Amino acid sequence: MSSHPDIDVIVFDILGTMVDEPSGIRRGIRTLLPDIDDARTSELVEVWYRHVDEQQQEVLAGRRPYSDSTVIDLEAATRVAAEAGVSDADAVRSLAASGQRLEPWPDSVPALDRIASRFPVVGLSNASRSALTRISAHAGLRWHQVLSAEDAHNYKPHPAVYRLAIANAGCSPDRLLMVAAHAWDLRGAQAVGMRTAYVERPVGDPPSAIDAFELHAKSLDDLAMRLNAT
Repeated sequence: MSSHPDIDVIVFDILGTMVDEPSGIRRGIRTLLPDIDDARTSELVEVWYRHVDEQQQEVLAGRRPYSDSTVIDLEAATRVAAEAGVSDADAVRSLAASGQRLEPWPDSVPALDRIASRFPVVGLSNASRSALTRISAHAGLRWHQVLSAEDAHNYKPHPAVYRLAIANAGCSPDRLLMVAAHAWDLRGAQAVGMRTAYVERPVGDPPSAIDAFELHAKSLDDLAMRLNAT
């Protein structure tokens, strides 16, 4: 039995929260351009993220038809490669795939296993279905189910994405706990009535002074302890 009877399901963001996405993209750029320095690598990582953010915002605003993350990542990789003067199609595809070869944070796998022994655990990500299969397999993440924004034809923080998790759980939103390293993600979950837990990560979006999330954990290990998942 769960020691938190008011929580039925725990829902986790994946990119940034469970896996170190920026470092994976950085490694992909370094593979493409072995002689590049750290400053230029960071600039090209920013090019990638700026493209992804711009295009997801276009989808959210209804100015672009939905394209899944695999399509947008390939666009981002093409843009990065063009900035670096690389046009080889195979090299671009390999760079795009770096967004699916992401290492877990040191506590992600063991803490997720502990939490999964006490609660149903669901991954909920803006990554496409095919990307999530590869990301979870590469990182060794144990899910009872993983849900993609692709099924909502939109991106978080659109309410339709969080409602995928609510519908999947078959219970009221306030019996789901959304876990993320991104305050914007948790605000989206709050807007549909889900409970929220912020987990600190080296990357992410920290809470503002006016955010009020139910839990604030220093790490996923800390969250597991707070949930008595030992």
